[in-house]
Amino acid sequence: MTRKLKAKGIIPKVTAMVLTTALLGQVVASSVYAGDTLPYTGESAKGMNQPYQHGYTSAQILNWTPESDIHGDLLRAHVPLQPRNEAFAATQAYPELSPDTQLFTMSGDYGNAFFDSTPYTNEFSQYLFNYWQYTDYYSYWHGMASAGVPEELYDPSKEWTEKYFEFGILNIPNPAYTNAAHKNGVKSIANIFFSDNDRGPQTYKQMLIQDENGNFPVAEKLAEMAEYYNYDGYFFNQEEVARGVAPEDIASYKKFMKYLRDKGLYVQWYDSTINTTGKIQYQNQFNGLNSPFVQDSVLGRVSDSIFLNYVWNHKMLRDSRDHALSLGLDPLETVFAGVEGGHDKFGRWKQSYDLRHNLDENGQPMNSIATLGADFTHNALDEEMGDGSTNHRAEDDYQWMTFVRDRAWWSGPNQDPTDARRNASADLSDMYASGANWDGIAAYLTERSVINGSNFATNFNTGHGLKYYEDGAVSNDKEWSNINIQDIPVTWQWWMDSEGDKLSVDFDYGPSYEKGARYNYDSIGAFNGGSSLVVNGTLNAENFLRLYKTDLSVNGQSKLELTYNKPSTSDASSLHVGLIFEDDPSNVVNVNVPNVGQHTEGWKTTSLDLSAYQGKTIAAMGLSFDPNGKAIENYQMNIGEIRISDGSAAVPDAPTGFHIAKALTSTDELVVAWDMKDYSEVKQYNLYENGAYVGGVYDSTFYIKSLKQPSGELSIRAVGADGTESEATVLPYDLNAAVQDIDVKFKKNGDAIVSWKNPKKAKDSGKDKDKNTDKDKDKNKDKGKGNESIQLTLETEYTKEPFTKSLQVKKGKQSAVLTGLPTNGEHYVLNIAIGGQNPVTHTGQLADLQITPYVKEKVTVKDGKYTLALPDLEDWYKIYVYENGVPREFGVTYVSQKFPYIIRGRTKLSELTFTPASSNSSLKLVIEDYAGNQAATILR
Repeated sequence: MTRKLKAKGIIPKVTAMVLTTALLGQVVASSVYAGDTLPYTGESAKGMNQPYQHGYTSAQILNWTPESDIHGDLLRAHVPLQPRNEAFAATQAYPELSPDTQLFTMSGDYGNAFFDSTPYTNEFSQYLFNYWQYTDYYSYWHGMASAGVPEELYDPSKEWTEKYFEFGILNIPNPAYTNAAHKNGVKSIANIFFSDNDRGPQTYKQMLIQDENGNFPVAEKLAEMAEYYNYDGYFFNQEEVARGVAPEDIASYKKFMKYLRDKGLYVQWYDSTINTTGKIQYQNQFNGLNSPFVQDSVLGRVSDSIFLNYVWNHKMLRDSRDHALSLGLDPLETVFAGVEGGHDKFGRWKQSYDLRHNLDENGQPMNSIATLGADFTHNALDEEMGDGSTNHRAEDDYQWMTFVRDRAWWSGPNQDPTDARRNASADLSDMYASGANWDGIAAYLTERSVINGSNFATNFNTGHGLKYYEDGAVSNDKEWSNINIQDIPVTWQWWMDSEGDKLSVDFDYGPSYEKGARYNYDSIGAFNGGSSLVVNGTLNAENFLRLYKTDLSVNGQSKLELTYNKPSTSDASSLHVGLIFEDDPSNVVNVNVPNVGQHTEGWKTTSLDLSAYQGKTIAAMGLSFDPNGKAIENYQMNIGEIRISDGSAAVPDAPTGFHIAKALTSTDELVVAWDMKDYSEVKQYNLYENGAYVGGVYDSTFYIKSLKQPSGELSIRAVGADGTESEATVLPYDLNAAVQDIDVKFKKNGDAIVSWKNPKKAKDSGKDKDKNTDKDKDKNKDKGKGNESIQLTLETEYTKEPFTKSLQVKKGKQSAVLTGLPTNGEHYVLNIAIGGQNPVTHTGQLADLQITPYVKEKVTVKDGKYTLALPDLEDWYKIYVYENGVPREFGVTYVSQKFPYIIRGRTKLSELTFTPASSNSSLKLVIEDYAGNQAATILR
């Protein structure tokens, strides 16, 4: 059966006279208003050894190695960037809209956390991006404390101005977000940010240092970091307002960026700096004062694009397009009109951010689009509710608001990407928003897709859940967030065609999910993952829900499996899978799902033969719901899985090399590792503890935050291209047989007193028992009592000069002293093993009893003024400057208060230059580290 599709929204033509607005004046770029993501507490608090990201100063970038980076091996992305399908206008929500317009989205990842940016954790309320289909570049915008900053310096209850610790100038992408971006064909972009206030005394000059050959060592390290962590480029935000960029440094800055671009990295520049003088001045358009930071007359192409500041109008954007064309540049690749999210319930307080200003006389965008802070839909929720002191954004019961607000931002206030324009009558008051002053992103950007080939599977898993389900049953009853395992998002939220009432569509997270008053369905949860797709309401006419834009080939072996659950009563309704073929995109071909009007007791899977359409290409697909003549009240259908396959995707082999890398028995944490196959063979690995789902990732390692049982079986399965899982590789374990309650205390000289509790009965670990041969057993037997000896091995981590200390103690001992250890506060890993067992692990930091004095040569004296360069030490915290025995005072950013010392990350750059009261004054510098160690340097 086929039926004709109605033509959808055509972009209106808009004249410059209608759209032109007066320039509101040259203003400094404002900041997105949104609350910080506060640390979670209780069970959701970060694990003692949970990997999390940090920021990087220029010195830390210069000293970076894969081995020296904290948690570096657990914070790598591995999914390769996937190719996107060719544009196909016939299946677009706006068929006449050009697909060439690009979007650069700059947001937080799971939020705006300073010490809690982890790849995955056990909390539902983290922000999960779900609109990759409109995005070409995703860059990360939130402060990250630089490596080594003690978390104790952060008081979440204090205002932003009272955060007296250092943020890095570099924020690299969260690896889980990079994996999700790459899965959807989106480039993942790191962020480099210089600002008088936000980055204190850090300046671009520290980044632009050159060696004797004129090379940029920091740029070389940035290229290495991008390759190691598998991200795609850098965004440069140069906003040191007080000083700008010295004119003599402008060429070097361009060469620095050009080096990265020549290395194949994507580079975007922010519209902040005048090319001729280096002063900070926002042009709000692409012109001769900022275009040399993209294409220089001498150096040629130095960056890929520019992010325009926000105060533009139609004429300025038209002139931007024309200037790009005059330079031989494509404005849709080069110029990105900036839009700032998060002001007054989707209104705009400085100007309208009306993207209609970016349309030409044919209704097509003249330049591409860049957004800052689209995650305000989550992070600014409390402020827009009227009380920024609350933290509802971190509460599960308020997440439905984030989901609806997200949909309003991307699909428009009508929650329909085919009708994405602003609508003052759209009632968004229940989630503290307005549709009067905002067009959804879908009004200006076409949807993209990576769904191609002949295999596709989805469980409508958004990447987080209140429980984890497998085959319709709860596998793990704990909440979770893990964007690594997010399915390819539904292309359109929500495109529903109907001549009658439109059914409601939502993601169903289960009975404990608070869905708000606008939704009224029976929450049943997921089939696999954390969510299913639910369609409900009054079914009084055929409803066609368009789901995915695709490029799927059909052959004689192709079939479609649909897993559904109909909790509403039996009725005469029918359900069809609607296929739109590339050779006839105006028609929907309905493939009937038999007996689907009957109420189901749980999930049911049916298989549909697609061989009748062999040789065709599916350009889009969806679901058609039909009452068959009589209105049906309270209709509900949940879709748990759609799987298209033709048998060409081989079921992966069971993973190999599965082992425990770290058993942290004192905190019930675990790190496991295995051999990773190429992404063409395996798309994901799923881990289980005693049959319960733990998590998934495409990686060779995984951090388990909390084991439920100290013994049992761990298992891992590989997932193929069509969603099928391999056989499990099983790893028995018994942590009861290992030492427990490891504790490490340090003497005043740095020696470590290690204590532990021996197990009641020591025996070989499950892994050894599983793999030992008879020969191995005889060998262990020959060892006799020596097999029961306890081996302690302490190794430093994240250091360029590794240190190892081993000690063996007799059976029955429960303490030992490790001597001769470094006393510089380095991180360590202590492994303790009984006999031939696998070790258990304890981590911490060595005693910190030393500090290197400030190097006198780093002080510059000119015309009686002293200028201090920032120390190279990793752990310096304060610098006292004593003049005739009296400490000088130094101003800090944000507030007028002065301190009797220089404080890392907060003292103003200008304050590092001072003039002594007298040429005869004595000057002494005392540097102090985070541990309180001090060292003095006499200047004169």
